[in-house]
Amino acid sequence: MYPLCCRRGHFLHGPYPATHFGPKACVLPNPTSVMHIQDPASQRLTWSKPPLNVLIIRKIRDETLLEPFKELCRFLVEKHLMVYVEKKVVDDGSLMTDDSFSAIRNQLCTFREGYDDISDRIDLIICLGGDGTLLYASSLFQGSVPPVMAFHLGSLGFLTPFKFESFKTEVDKVFEGNAAIILRSRLRVKVVKGMFQRNEQLFSTQGNGIAPHNHINNEAGKITLQLQVLNEVVVDRGPSSYLSNVDLYLDGRLITSVLGDGVIVSTPTGSTAYAAAAGASMIHPNVPAIMVTPICPHSLSFRPIVVPAGVELMITLSPDARNTAWVSFDGRKRQEIQHGDSIKITTSCFPVPSICCHDLVYDWFDSLAQCLHWNIRKKQTRLTDASDSSETEN
Repeated sequence: MYPLCCRRGHFLHGPYPATHFGPKACVLPNPTSVMHIQDPASQRLTWSKPPLNVLIIRKIRDETLLEPFKELCRFLVEKHLMVYVEKKVVDDGSLMTDDSFSAIRNQLCTFREGYDDISDRIDLIICLGGDGTLLYASSLFQGSVPPVMAFHLGSLGFLTPFKFESFKTEVDKVFEGNAAIILRSRLRVKVVKGMFQRNEQLFSTQGNGIAPHNHINNEAGKITLQLQVLNEVVVDRGPSSYLSNVDLYLDGRLITSVLGDGVIVSTPTGSTAYAAAAGASMIHPNVPAIMVTPICPHSLSFRPIVVPAGVELMITLSPDARNTAWVSFDGRKRQEIQHGDSIKITTSCFPVPSICCHDLVYDWFDSLAQCLHWNIRKKQTRLTDASDSSETEN
């Protein structure tokens, strides 16, 4: 895979902040810093070498995408590019019986999810479908992710800014380089089973239910699952009729207990998904942050919060929980969480470089307006001159 370069420029809110304060004070250098907010105009994609291998992700079980898929494959193959497609997509009955497509189909490289590792071969990902295709593409790359170009051929299309009608022109622009990109941060998630131990409280619990000195043992347990998640991690009560009761830790310190239907831990990209439906604020994907949103909390004062991207969150069942909990990752790999298990979440070092149609500011606000109808209302009519004068007199 040819390396991807992202031009770095000055920061969004002025120059890089000074780290020395007065004659003797300074900030301790941190080599593990996660990300910075860049000027949108400086976040551009370039190629160190021409891209050769393209992965096409197509929404399955949608017959309307057959023709766009065939057009895109033919266009890329005629450019002498290696095109990778999932085997179940190529084995589609409509494609197998299409004699006019057989020559192109024989030149496609196929793979099977979970069996074939193509993470080090792909230079560019092109998605045809809705937001789910981009989420699926992200799940295929648990390390570094190639740049993703997403065409809106699905239902919502919040993450898919390109229109397929002009796909040839848009794809050629990307191959030429100098395209605007947005680095969509992901969550690095670990599920640890068993052997969870909580140390005794060093101080008594405060009246608000927070134990600021209640630490946990991070070394115990066995890691059974590690994932990169683009949208959110959802912990809910599952089929139980009881409220879920989970403890939330931040950097090993108990912050609060969540009593309700569950809790959502999301990226800024995921802030416009399930989190938005649960009442969270919508955050631009370029902001380095993690959102914590309760689902129907049994508390009038439990508001969604935003924490820095570098912290580690951990979720466990409360000792007095009446039932187990269930967790899912971008809507997949759903599993039960029992007493003694824990879910550790922090910001991943491997974002998804999503190619913009215009730029990373315009695309986001356009999606808010077009997909979610954000702040769209009938415009207020202008007052007449007569009314203006009468209002002034009054």
